[in-house]
Amino acid sequence: MSTLDLTHDEQARIDFVLDLRRRWADTLYPTWAQNSDTGGGGVLDHWFAWIERGSQKLLWRSVRSVVRAHTEPLDPPAGVALGSLTLDSDLALPAWYTAVDFHVQPGGVWSGDEQARVYELGAKLVMLGRNDDYAFHDLFVRTAIPPGRYRRILDLGCGFAKSTWPLKQVFPEADVVGVDLAGSCLRLGHRRAEALGVALDLRQRDCRATGLPDGSCDLVTATMLIHELPADALAETLAEAHRVLAPGGLLRILDFHLTGNPHRDRAMRDHGARNNEPYLPVLFDTDVVAMADGAGLREARWVAFDERGAGRLDELNWPDRQEWHFPWAVFEATKPGRSPQ
Repeated sequence: MSTLDLTHDEQARIDFVLDLRRRWADTLYPTWAQNSDTGGGGVLDHWFAWIERGSQKLLWRSVRSVVRAHTEPLDPPAGVALGSLTLDSDLALPAWYTAVDFHVQPGGVWSGDEQARVYELGAKLVMLGRNDDYAFHDLFVRTAIPPGRYRRILDLGCGFAKSTWPLKQVFPEADVVGVDLAGSCLRLGHRRAEALGVALDLRQRDCRATGLPDGSCDLVTATMLIHELPADALAETLAEAHRVLAPGGLLRILDFHLTGNPHRDRAMRDHGARNNEPYLPVLFDTDVVAMADGAGLREARWVAFDERGAGRLDELNWPDRQEWHFPWAVFEATKPGRSPQ
């Protein structure tokens, strides 16, 4: 995000939210995990849940006030366009997408330019201020995607392209396409990419029907997308990934997976309700490997991802950590056939 010249009060509000969320993660969560029954219902359970949801609401209020005080057009910077932006005002947004204010963000990310900018700043704070330069997404690209020559890369559910421009930066020779339902987020992503000097092809499309030709992509990615899809939409998305992948093409998805720790897994399941993520428990109850196999993909598996620096790990096993952290994981699959690389 472009640098904002925040007032003292604006910075104080942001810092307060960040500190509250950090203490929830590094102090309250370990206390809750050590003293709470996994069945739930105690006073500590209610405090833990209330602070998570309450801090999320406070985050959006604080971010919205900052965004409204620092207006910014979403038109790309003046000069020669490097990439392209294709919007479709007639695209029908699915009801499962518009009916939920995901992340407890009022109005949803899709509803206008202001909401796109609110989502952009809020996405940094959700990461507790540790993703200001989008190192998280860069880490995914550099550790979870094998080096090679990719002719075309498709990034599904790209939002404002924070997950898309690292793909172009790491694989500059590739044609990098990002698709998303939210036109306002794509406009913001186009502006940010142009300012960075990164040529992206951003299109307003449904991840279940991208409009790309059969077998035209060597790599399909998605970051924090599939936990926001109902099961039937996830199956359709995997089928679309298989369709657009060339033989030997790769699918790499960064999302969440249960860890096997009863407290952490319970907190993660309940997070779906507290953070307006109704399809998060659905993902945990879905055999994504079997679903990918049914779509024609092979070698499907989940591996853990450590956002602190190691990135992709070799197994579905996370390092021991006392504080709260999202159980990031990478879903990997391949389209059968000879690799185009």
